[in-house]
Amino acid sequence: MPGSRRDVADIAAMTQTIAHRGPDDQGTYVDDSAGVALAHCRLSIIDLSSGGHQPMIADDNSVVLVFNGELYNYVELKRELEALGRRFRSRSDTEVVLNALAQWGPTALGRFYGMFALAAWYPHEGKLLLARDPMGMKPLYCTPLAGGGIVFASEVKAFLALRGFKPEINPRSLQQYLEFGYVFDEQATFLAGVSKLPPGHAMEIVAGRAGQPYAYFSASVSRESNEVPFEQTVDELHATLAEVVRQHLVADVPVGLLLSGGLDSSIIAALAARDTRVTTISMGFSESAIDERSFARTVAGHIGSDHHEVLIHHRELAEDLAEVVWYFDDLFADWGTVSTRVLYRKCREQGIKVVLVGEGSDELFGGYPIFSAAQQMRGPVLWRLFQLYRRYAGRRYGGQFPAFASIMRNYLAWSGGNMFDAVRLFESRNQLPSNYVMKVDKASMSVSVEARAPYLDRRVAELAYAIPGRHLLAEGADKFILRRMAERHRLLPQEITRRPKFGASIAASWMDESDEFRRYAREIILDREGWVDRLSLRGAMTDFFEGRRTGYRFPRAIGIFSNLAWRLLLLNLWSRKYLAA
Repeated sequence: MPGSRRDVADIAAMTQTIAHRGPDDQGTYVDDSAGVALAHCRLSIIDLSSGGHQPMIADDNSVVLVFNGELYNYVELKRELEALGRRFRSRSDTEVVLNALAQWGPTALGRFYGMFALAAWYPHEGKLLLARDPMGMKPLYCTPLAGGGIVFASEVKAFLALRGFKPEINPRSLQQYLEFGYVFDEQATFLAGVSKLPPGHAMEIVAGRAGQPYAYFSASVSRESNEVPFEQTVDELHATLAEVVRQHLVADVPVGLLLSGGLDSSIIAALAARDTRVTTISMGFSESAIDERSFARTVAGHIGSDHHEVLIHHRELAEDLAEVVWYFDDLFADWGTVSTRVLYRKCREQGIKVVLVGEGSDELFGGYPIFSAAQQMRGPVLWRLFQLYRRYAGRRYGGQFPAFASIMRNYLAWSGGNMFDAVRLFESRNQLPSNYVMKVDKASMSVSVEARAPYLDRRVAELAYAIPGRHLLAEGADKFILRRMAERHRLLPQEITRRPKFGASIAASWMDESDEFRRYAREIILDREGWVDRLSLRGAMTDFFEGRRTGYRFPRAIGIFSNLAWRLLLLNLWSRKYLAA
């Protein structure tokens, strides 16, 4: 977190605000003459010794680095750098990143396979480099300082510690949140004046002035003319995923795998089990018909894992919700942040510090119904984009269609007019990093656990983007190539490989099924001091809570009341945390 001539006390306060991300060690670097300060909270994963302390300074003082995340190909890069004469004092992957940036400068980013947000200060050049991993697994937020300069952090809440920073909602972002459940703009956040570095982008800051973010990674999408034999692609995907999972298991602390019993996490668990004895964890929910634990048990038995189950009661979430919403700082509405935080916390209580998760597969391999819908749509482009928009924003129609259509037109141009690939780009470049991956990062790091997503490794993503839609939606199944891979390489039983995708919102179901949770939500949502009147939604929410109405039919503005109620619940709780002062 650098600040131009900022008091060290501000940097210390910012560090403490996000200390949950790294409680094992803290460090600070200050260059008074340049007006630069860097601070770091360390979650020790690889090389637990002081050799991994950050900020880390190169032997020749050419680079000072703070690095959040993991570099999975650090062993291979280390060998290459040693051959070039670079010396190492530790076994940490951070020192490999440091030496790579010292050796190759910003072009080193193209060599990294990992999840990360980093800041590298080049004192001899007076330049600060910021960068975010290709798929956006680690966040990086920036805001200008009132007296000049830029400050950045891994979480927005760090800025609250800055004197003079006043959190205000970005009105456009509020509308995107209400319609989509997250802010889909590439750089905007929920707070005015705070921006996020897009996935696969870097930015240079010189003399307190930020240059334009530039892409060092861009997806090379498929072309339907791709003539690579299907089975060859299946085998290549298997080999790539196997190597990626093997590298994701590397740690000097206990590693576990979150196993839902669905295809995605089951493939990861099966590949991991071929390398080592694995620990799998699944969760169930009380007072809900949504329960996949029996499928998880089937997979655990098949791969021979040490399996554990966690049952979550809605009281746990309701009691924890007012506290947990503190971690929704760049507000998004994925309820899974609440439930998975409980799961990550229980993992940490069992001594597990790293978990592998299955996020990213649906977005890259066509796992959602919207992919088949996109393929089947006919008519003028504008009409098809509006049909897609209605599916994404079925809660409130209209306001954000121009912004959505502009993004989708760019993706259509990028993909040669292929609507399937345009949807895949929106899912993986907009929704995933601003919603689902943020759930993973914020929920896990809030309890000092590192979550790793093998499907979002750059190597897997590049391969997935090159696979045409006909190999992903085939024989009446989604993610067909993954199902075929799991069967061809005998990873899983057909009970799992041919199981339809399961998806549901526990929060939405509890709104309907649990009287206790419904009363709790109603009190907060209909609060006169909250947002329901400012957004002209009291009538709709009264119909939902008192009339048991599920929604209004198109073309009225709101389609699904339970989803909107969840967003308003979080918005009210978030506002009490962030706007009350």
